Amino acid sequence: MRLALGIVITLVALPLATNRIWWLYRLIRSGQATSGRLDHPARRIRTELVEVFGQRKLLRWSVPGVAHFFTFWGFLVLFLTIIETYGALFDEKYALPVIGHWAAVGFIEDLFTLAVLVAVVVFSVLRVRSAPERLQRASRFYGSHNGVAWLVLALIALVMITLMLYRGAQINTGNFPYGDSWWAFTSKAVAVALSPLSVAANHTIETVFLLGQVAVVVAFLVVVVNSKHLHIGTAPINVLAKRQPKALGPLLPMESGGKPIDFEDPDEDATFGRGTIADFTWKGMLDFATCTECGRCQSQCPAWSTDKPLSPKLVIMNLRDHLFDAAPVLLDPVATADGAGPDGAGPDGAGPDGTAPEVRPLVGPIGAGGVIDPDVLWACTTCGACVEECPVDIEHVDHIVDMRRNQVLMESAFPNELAGLFRNLERNGNPWGLSPRMRLDWAKDLPFPVPQVGVDVEDLTSVDYLFWVGCAGALDDRAKKTTRAVAELLHTAGVSFAVLGESESCTGDSARRAGNEFLFQTMAASNIEVLDEAKATKIVVTCAHCLNTLANEYPQLGGNYQVVHHTQLLNRLVREGRLTPVAPPEGAAAEQVTYHDPCYLGRHNNVYDPPRELIGALPGVEFTEMPRHGSQSFCCGAGGSRMWLEETIGTRINDTRALEAVDTGADTIAAACPFCVTMLSDGVTEAQSQGKAGTDVHVTDVAQLLLDAVHRGQAD
Repeated sequence: MRLALGIVITLVALPLATNRIWWLYRLIRSGQATSGRLDHPARRIRTELVEVFGQRKLLRWSVPGVAHFFTFWGFLVLFLTIIETYGALFDEKYALPVIGHWAAVGFIEDLFTLAVLVAVVVFSVLRVRSAPERLQRASRFYGSHNGVAWLVLALIALVMITLMLYRGAQINTGNFPYGDSWWAFTSKAVAVALSPLSVAANHTIETVFLLGQVAVVVAFLVVVVNSKHLHIGTAPINVLAKRQPKALGPLLPMESGGKPIDFEDPDEDATFGRGTIADFTWKGMLDFATCTECGRCQSQCPAWSTDKPLSPKLVIMNLRDHLFDAAPVLLDPVATADGAGPDGAGPDGAGPDGTAPEVRPLVGPIGAGGVIDPDVLWACTTCGACVEECPVDIEHVDHIVDMRRNQVLMESAFPNELAGLFRNLERNGNPWGLSPRMRLDWAKDLPFPVPQVGVDVEDLTSVDYLFWVGCAGALDDRAKKTTRAVAELLHTAGVSFAVLGESESCTGDSARRAGNEFLFQTMAASNIEVLDEAKATKIVVTCAHCLNTLANEYPQLGGNYQVVHHTQLLNRLVREGRLTPVAPPEGAAAEQVTYHDPCYLGRHNNVYDPPRELIGALPGVEFTEMPRHGSQSFCCGAGGSRMWLEETIGTRINDTRALEAVDTGADTIAAACPFCVTMLSDGVTEAQSQGKAGTDVHVTDVAQLLLDAVHRGQAD
């Protein structure tokens, strides 16, 4: 009887699950082609081992990470018990081949059964403590499908409970494959509790809960493939196909059919960015399906944390829901070509005007049929905190920028301030629209000459480095101080360098992250031509955005250079003894310093230690970390072209970060990017005007701190 019931239960549920899996496979495969997702197989396998089996990203959050680690490995180990369960339907005394009577196997199974139950309790407590009903936006579960999360936790608990009960009864009926010892300790404990009952009663309990185990396991499978928990199956695939080494640093070039778009001669059917759900690649669609709704990205997002409407989690969830709505058309465009649904009122997922879901514009006011509100799209600073935190390697920034590209290149729909930015970049090669003749003004009155390529040196073969000054470093009064400091330090250390002067132009970082890929490629091609003509090989920069663009994005267009950030080079010069920082005069109070990690230096390029080592090498300095630092640093608010946009919603990001820095008690806030220095300086000024910061608190670049210490030695 139990064999028949077990088979019936399975045959009812299994087609439901397999049909859904096949539907998901076809839907994801309907996405556009993309390249570079299966290259570097050895690296991908290593990533799979570390991130999936090692749960590296999840373990960054210790309590939920450990709970998830045991749950993940519990499911792997307890797959053996599922085999045993189905085996027991056919043979009451079934045991796994070869290992089926090893007491150690019974112990491991019981250990993970208990561990998963404990993990379910931990997850439940975490969800209660972070209940969005109480915490609202402060909860990382805000906006998630919390009902199904509780259902899945209940099903997991039932899987463990039914397993323990039928195994305990098996011990009393003599059917347990691992004997009557205490190795299988949880099963044995249940057996002791059931031992006062007769053998017949235990046999009934064994049958009932064995069938209960079958029912709960297949019900869990059906629920998983129809909910956010399908990440159990898709996450390993998504991690395997992730951008290597991670989806930060360079943006992907715009592609059509898996090949980069040639802007000089684009294909007639080329798609510029993502304007509809059908424009996304299969990897994008896999990202949407893989979202766990854990909210880690949301909790780290600077826009969400300052009351902006952007939540990286909700962006992915909304795109996923829209993708599923559009599935009938994407999977069978011929059958739904008339655009009518079963009731004649328009297809599922259509906009208020009846627009078919596969061609329904993604970006637009939600009430007017949009999937992603423009305020959401343009709030992103591209800081990469979401990508860094995501345990399943979803590429949020790429998707946001791809939608921006479509808005700029196809719809000409973007914030008004960006029109001025684009115009200034096109006409004058810098965001402010200032004359290129001003690019060497920073070098006036320096006590040594600054060689210019084509004027003082024929090319760069005669010097150690090209000093790429950058737009801010050449034209912004705050950043000029850093530029002068770096130049003086390099001169003091005997490092020869030259600059391009008027020949230098903006790298195009802000244009690219604002979605103007055409302008970026035009500027990049021009700069690459200048750099190659000057025979550039080694470049030092002071701007984290210039570093990222020159080092990581210009190679996409044929420009390959060795690019180093000034904190890396200066740190090396100090370690080599070529620069000697000296302590303040005896009796002077120690300088209290904290350091802000620029997103494009830290998360995007993994440069965390050199600036800190440089600060640590300065005598008379006491260093204090901010609560959010390193890979979890909080953005200054300038990235993603936000430097050129006004913040009109919520709290200003730079004000929030500046207060966090001030709260460390530091009187000096050090940074390593001109954007960060500007944003934090403005934030400190605002805090001082409100009486939240002392008048002695100031913001500076790490290079200026070093120069002050070196000057003390020269004065002696």
